[in-house]
Amino acid sequence: MPKVHSLSFVDPAAELADDVLVGPFCYVEAGVKIGAGCVLDSHVTVKSGTTLGTNNFMAQGVVLGGNPQDRKYKEELTFLNVGNDNIFREYVTVHRATGEGNATVIGNDNFLMANVHLGHNVVLHDHITIANNTGVSGHVTIEDLVTMGGMTGVHQFVRIGRVSMVGGMMRVVRDIPPFMLVSGEGEEVRDINAIGLRRLGITPQSRMALHKACKLLFKSQLGLTNAMEIVRREVTLTPEVETLLGFEERRTKGKNGRQDQK
Repeated sequence: MPKVHSLSFVDPAAELADDVLVGPFCYVEAGVKIGAGCVLDSHVTVKSGTTLGTNNFMAQGVVLGGNPQDRKYKEELTFLNVGNDNIFREYVTVHRATGEGNATVIGNDNFLMANVHLGHNVVLHDHITIANNTGVSGHVTIEDLVTMGGMTGVHQFVRIGRVSMVGGMMRVVRDIPPFMLVSGEGEEVRDINAIGLRRLGITPQSRMALHKACKLLFKSQLGLTNAMEIVRREVTLTPEVETLLGFEERRTKGKNGRQDQK
């Protein structure tokens, strides 16, 4: 049986794995599913429609699966689906989706530091780190291995590309290209995320190809279409460069620099 503190309430209609630990002053509603190895520290609230995989840790004051903060929401059935091995530090809030049958989705091995907020219909991939006091608006997608600095605000429908690093105290209103280090006003691309790429085992030759592509796409003032043509002619088309070009091409087809906003 799960170990539930006497000062917590777990609805009998919630499903908890046998080794789940629930600390004091927690509240778990009916319709919640919590997988093996999960820990609810204290004052944690998990709302109906939330499913948690295995080995997730929720620190004091975390709220998962609350109603979306969306004027369009009309009490339709929606969900929050969380994978495995995630860490939710103090007072993180994650809301369910808006739109009948839709889900906010969190993948695996993500680390959300204190006071991070994820809005409705957000999709987090895997191995993402988001620092304190960052707000992520609705319909945002954050791809694998992204690192985000604290006190950052992300506009709705933004997509943040894989293995990118986003500086702290930023206002992100356009898509962030993969493999890049971005900071300052206007989401300025500084260079490739060299440390992150090295940690992934990306070869020096592939990193150099990305560096050349970065200079042409974001530093040359050639215009994106012309720069992409030159990259395809003059830069070694490694898988990472192909990923970057595909991301930028999709971004041009969206609205206001956001490929997922049509």
